Amino acid sequence: MLKAGDLDKRVRIEGYTVTRDPDYNTEIRTWGPIATVWAQVQDVLPSKSETVQDAVQMAERPSRVRMRYRAGITPDMRLVVLGVDGAPDRVCEIVAGPAELGRREGIELLVKDYGGAP
Repeated sequence: MLKAGDLDKRVRIEGYTVTRDPDYNTEIRTWGPIATVWAQVQDVLPSKSETVQDAVQMAERPSRVRMRYRAGITPDMRLVVLGVDGAPDRVCEIVAGPAELGRREGIELLVKDYGGAP
């Protein structure tokens, strides 16, 4: 069960709409907010085979995100972990989930830093 005190980060769930460029007929994705919720964000430690050596940072920075149950979240959406006290926002893509926790008590997502432009 998720406790309110564990949900300590603000997370914005975003979905996209697709439009076409009138000049080149290319696809343009526009991200827009769906909801802003409280969540628990935990960084996932690398396994032994992925050990970071010589202070090199992991590029993907995978994390586990848990939040109250919310229907309609799909893997083609993204999450923005909102920065606090001037820290930059962290834009993440969903790589696994959502997995239901309990009986609609919460959901869990596995995310990593977004590889494309925010």
